[in-house]
Amino acid sequence: MKQFFSSKIAVAILLLILVFTAGVVGFHFFSEYSWIDAFYMTVITVTTVGYGEVMPLSPNEKLFVSLLIISSIFIVGYAISVITEYILSKNIGILRQKKVQKKLKSMHNHVVVCGFGRNGKQAAQKLLAYNRPFVIIEKDEEIIDRFSDDDYLFILGNAIEDEILLKAGIKRASTLICATPNDADNLFIVLSARQMNKDLKIISRASEETSYKKLKLGGADNVIMPDKIGGDHMASLVVVPDLVEFLDNLTVSGQQDSINVEQIPFEKMCPHGREQAIRDLDVRKKTGCSIIGYRSPSGEYIVNPEPSLVLQKNSKLILIGRPEQIESLKREYGV
Repeated sequence: MKQFFSSKIAVAILLLILVFTAGVVGFHFFSEYSWIDAFYMTVITVTTVGYGEVMPLSPNEKLFVSLLIISSIFIVGYAISVITEYILSKNIGILRQKKVQKKLKSMHNHVVVCGFGRNGKQAAQKLLAYNRPFVIIEKDEEIIDRFSDDDYLFILGNAIEDEILLKAGIKRASTLICATPNDADNLFIVLSARQMNKDLKIISRASEETSYKKLKLGGADNVIMPDKIGGDHMASLVVVPDLVEFLDNLTVSGQQDSINVEQIPFEKMCPHGREQAIRDLDVRKKTGCSIIGYRSPSGEYIVNPEPSLVLQKNSKLILIGRPEQIESLKREYGV
């Protein structure tokens, strides 16, 4: 955006210089005015002020002045519109950033998304569908101008700078998503963010296999390789196409009438705080949903847990069901 406006302003200034030079040179040689008189005549002609001529004009000189006035009207009008548009865009950008900062002051446990490329945009759409508060750091002003009206909060700047991370409220955030296309930038962001917030959950994108371990050592909790996932997915469509297609149809976020999978924390499943076995919850009978997974307090996952498994505090259950069953589940347990 800056380059766009800079080029337009440069063209406008060049046109102004050309028309002004043509006027001075024309009056000096065509009308035999002195340089000072030629300069004066050009100024009052281009600005259409309308003061009297230095000397009476001949018919040919009047034709020259008329052409100069017509050309200067268009050129000066163009220059004014370009400069006005540039000033307004600057003011709009400043007002937008002030509005974002005002909203950020009241945000806690939010998500910071670094980069609004393909992966960053997908992450933002998911967070928006799940009503999770988040802010996006993006260094391309043109992208911000294009998407700022789509319920997204943007901060203009490079996420590798500590000042920009602090503006995004990194110390109050719960999660950081590094989605820039550059692994070196992601590593730098991860290192900086981990120093600022020890409790921050960090999820980073990686393009190269060699970057995976570096990002993990740098403090990333999860490292995602989109290219590898895409390749595995395509190969799976060859080996087990029906299974992959079924899994693709499972929805974990979005509109309420399309969700098929949900996770419920222990506090919701056992509001009284007493640990219970899965069979005692009788979730299937109450909601129609089936329990397909269990996450223990230590982070261990158990697929298709036994009915005798006792839910522990700080654990989570993962359930599957039709959209209406998921809705019944949420009503039953107040999610």
